[in-house]
Amino acid sequence: MYQLRAEPPGAVTPPAAGTAVAPSLQLLAMSLPELLERDAILVPQGRAGVQALAGHRWAEPLRDALPRVLRQDLARVLGVAQVWVAPVPAGVAVQQQLRLDVLSLQADEARRAVTLQVRWTLIDSSGALPALTRVETVSAPVQGADVDAIAVAHRLALWRLAEVLAVQIKSRALP
Repeated sequence: MYQLRAEPPGAVTPPAAGTAVAPSLQLLAMSLPELLERDAILVPQGRAGVQALAGHRWAEPLRDALPRVLRQDLARVLGVAQVWVAPVPAGVAVQQQLRLDVLSLQADEARRAVTLQVRWTLIDSSGALPALTRVETVSAPVQGADVDAIAVAHRLALWRLAEVLAVQIKSRALP
């Protein structure tokens, strides 16, 4: 069994004291395609097929692991007190909301890279700014020939997505 480990695969630079505080962010529910709603680790096969790797599966459903790990990654980059999920504690004023739809997450046929594609929408809670919607694709190399290397690349792709999203969240902050 394999998991998306909580520890980030890269160096983390927490927000420095005295720097501008990132906006308070609420992560909304994340949607995943039905293909990812299973515990099997899948790889492409042929022009249109996928193959479950026999004897290899996720320890936690991706529908639970992806939002949890992404929330932890964003909290590391933006600040732990800035990232929330429902229900938001009383007294916390959410400035932005982030909705993610995972479009695909899989290794390439050669098993050399894992690609994560999401459609995300960043919503200004005050309504002062229009919603920002983008499709983002990030890739991570598979460093090794075993299934563990594929799982590690899944984790790296999620970390890279968090880094990209953090830049957008910070840039859309209201003064």
